[in-house]
Amino acid sequence: MSVCAFVPFRTTVCGIQELPDHALAGVTHLVSILDPDREPLSAFDDYGPHHRIDLRFDDIVIEMPERMAPVDRHLERVLAFGQRLSAEAGAEHHLLVHCHMGISRSTAAMALILTQARPDRPAVEALAEVVRIRPQAWPNLRMLEIGGDMLGRRLELLEAVREVYQRRAQGQADWLRFLRENHRERELAHMG
Repeated sequence: MSVCAFVPFRTTVCGIQELPDHALAGVTHLVSILDPDREPLSAFDDYGPHHRIDLRFDDIVIEMPERMAPVDRHLERVLAFGQRLSAEAGAEHHLLVHCHMGISRSTAAMALILTQARPDRPAVEALAEVVRIRPQAWPNLRMLEIGGDMLGRRLELLEAVREVYQRRAQGQADWLRFLRENHRERELAHMG
């Protein structure tokens, strides 16, 4: 959990295995992103009362047969949820966003929520905040493109994520190989 100076609520990004660690953290708002075929999680049974949206799509950046790519309706739900949170947010609110590993889908969703919450601040600051709370962040490019279009901030978000990719890729040969093997070349090309 991180106290966030960027927005007036606390923020956390994590993976499935870390969810039990946050059961007593006072999470009030939760974005759960799972693969379409994943069994429902029982971890939330131990959480206190909270508002939650459950999304199901694969961590991919291109259309692929028999896989569910993130599409407009997913990002519309993320942004609507973030907008409701921002409208009521205070120090007692705590947003947790998770996906399988807490690296790609969840960090993209958090970046979009923070960018939307602070239209007065550059997107690069929102991405920097995501990296601060989740250093291993590699936000899903397709989600940023779609959500960026919805916010009218696509180019700004794509410039900001380029820096995140470049820093994260340094000395990470295994990670870069994983991306190539999983059809994430668009993100690698985006590094410039």
